[in-house]
Amino acid sequence: MKFKQLNITRLASANTPFVIAGPCSAESREQLMETALQLGNQGVRIIRAGIWKPRTKPGGFEGVGEKGLEWLRELNEQTGLLPAVEVANARHLRQALAAKIDILWIGARTSANPFAVQEIADALKKELSRPGMSSREVTLLVKNPVNPDPELWIGAMERIALAGVSQVGAIHRGFSTYERGLMRNTPHWNIPIELKRRMPELTMLCDPSHIGGRRDLIYSISQNALDMGFDGLMVESHIDPDKALSDSMQQITPEVLGRILKVLEIRHRENMDISLEEYRREIDELDERLLELLSKRMAISRDIGRYKKVKNIPVLQPIRYDRIINRRISQAEELMMDSDFIKIVLAAIHEESVRQQLDIFNPRSQGE
Repeated sequence: MKFKQLNITRLASANTPFVIAGPCSAESREQLMETALQLGNQGVRIIRAGIWKPRTKPGGFEGVGEKGLEWLRELNEQTGLLPAVEVANARHLRQALAAKIDILWIGARTSANPFAVQEIADALKKELSRPGMSSREVTLLVKNPVNPDPELWIGAMERIALAGVSQVGAIHRGFSTYERGLMRNTPHWNIPIELKRRMPELTMLCDPSHIGGRRDLIYSISQNALDMGFDGLMVESHIDPDKALSDSMQQITPEVLGRILKVLEIRHRENMDISLEEYRREIDELDERLLELLSKRMAISRDIGRYKKVKNIPVLQPIRYDRIINRRISQAEELMMDSDFIKIVLAAIHEESVRQQLDIFNPRSQGE
């Protein structure tokens, strides 16, 4: 199935990337309006806001619900800024369209469920057949599923397209993982890159807020995405991020977003060695994962050190070390790695592990 470039991307200026921005959640009319007005002053034309918030556990802030749609419609009527909202089921879709909100997105939890996506697609098909709807241009963006499955992502977009929506795009927000690392969600850049190879005209946006989970990572992730040929960004922005009712750590003020947009570089693809850039991104991602794994390994080493101290067991265990080294070298050779190289790597890891355990036995003073 072929997808075409989204019309909304034409709202971007020649020197700045296309961006959709706004608060993770619409918390009040005043908060939404002020954030949107400040974003408008930074050149943002599409304002995103969560109305219904699917929380992992009950009891948290789950959004203001349908009344938030009234705020978004008022925002559009008063300022001309275009609102965008997430829909997670058929009821959300019908309410959003009734409020004349024509830029929608499906979240990662929903896109992972073909039944839920098909329910939205069926509702879309029905709504688009109503009198007056044929003149409206509905844009629907699909975030990647929480698990790294490109076919599931493509399938969700195809279900929406088959419902009669021609303006379908993708949002890369990273993939959930059990292990906590530098970023909130692992990028797995190779997956959106593969989608772009297979469907060159597909509009692909990057959500650096959800990938990083930290506001200090938004610039670097955004630049990486633009360097890889992404068509734009979706960024969470709040007038007072520290007081946000959801995802406070990953939101930035409109002013900070404006500064970021000014320094982001849009490089001409014909001047870039795209293949080399893609390889470098993959190496960077793997390096970050290596650091995270080493950090977890050292944490376990410290736990072992505490156990050995309680049980009065020596830190060094030469027989076990030799046995592990021989096993790992054999595995490394099967994976086409040089045995001498692996010896050096394992020796360095073991040395650091021993140092971490010795620190448990003999804590260094605060003055050292």
